Amino acid sequence: MNPRGDSTSGSDGAPEPRRKSKKPKYSRFTQQELPACKPLLTPAIVVTTFAFIGIIFIPIGLLSLSASEQVVEIVYQYDTDCIPEQLQNDKVAFIQSSKTNKTCTRTLTVPKNMEGPVHIYYELDNFYQNHRRYVKSRSDKQLRSKASETVTTNCAPEATTSDGSVIVPCGLIAWSLFNDTYSFAVNSKIIEVNKKNIAWQSDKEHKFGSDVYPKNFQMGGLIGGAKLNASIPLSEQEDLIVWMRTAALPRFRKLYGRIETNLAANEQITVTIQNNYNTYSFEGKKNLVLSTTSWIGGKNDFLGTAYLTVGSLCLFLAIGFIILYLLKPRTLGDPSYLSWNRNPDGHY
Repeated sequence: MNPRGDSTSGSDGAPEPRRKSKKPKYSRFTQQELPACKPLLTPAIVVTTFAFIGIIFIPIGLLSLSASEQVVEIVYQYDTDCIPEQLQNDKVAFIQSSKTNKTCTRTLTVPKNMEGPVHIYYELDNFYQNHRRYVKSRSDKQLRSKASETVTTNCAPEATTSDGSVIVPCGLIAWSLFNDTYSFAVNSKIIEVNKKNIAWQSDKEHKFGSDVYPKNFQMGGLIGGAKLNASIPLSEQEDLIVWMRTAALPRFRKLYGRIETNLAANEQITVTIQNNYNTYSFEGKKNLVLSTTSWIGGKNDFLGTAYLTVGSLCLFLAIGFIILYLLKPRTLGDPSYLSWNRNPDGHY
């Protein structure tokens, strides 16, 4: 023992090593000392917030519904109507036969004035473009660059022909390209359909190469949908580009083209349809849609209805809280409302 009464841990007088502390390093984050917003929800703040949301949302909903009502839309389902009566019982045989006449002529009446451009859509129902194997059946590298035209990893069974030649574009998405066609006439005068700029500009510039041309397309053992012009690069094949942007839902519309002229109310439009696309094998439906647009886009009442519903609910809650506060006011932070003060004997 040393003269001062201090003990040593060893005979050589070396100090005892410090034990490693498990105490975490101090930080404002771990100690929850960061600045925080802790709003005090007083009746005035709650009522004001609900009222503000209601006052903003209700006019937006009314404007959205008004814009949707201004859109004029013609929808014609032709998948059943364009099949002769004697072949209605075997629609698949009709659509697969090369000997049947698939030309269908119908007359549509314009319900209201339709100011150009009038957008032409084809609408498919019960077609699952979002199926996992279908979505993967493409080669983005092949679509972008000619140097990668042999990259067909995910494209089977539409990757190569029977003799091993590469198919460009490969995969089931391109193979199933929509191939119904439409032509329009008013008073025996043909209306031109503008098929330029129907695809996204970003898709044309970045996803489909200007040096990539169709090769061996629809030359396999099983013919799918439309054929492509082998002399036009993929970046200019806008029908293909529109189709390759797969839909998320089984019912979808895709832009076919535009009519740049105005259509007057009660005008008769003669539509000639080439009913080529096989939706009968999976009980699908096909619609031809003519539609104008507004600042909100096409006809869609959901957005306006949603705004109106949320706005009305918030306004109703604001009025309800005001009435409740007036009928049963209470002091903010009154300790008498605490459970142990309301039940001093401990009975709950």
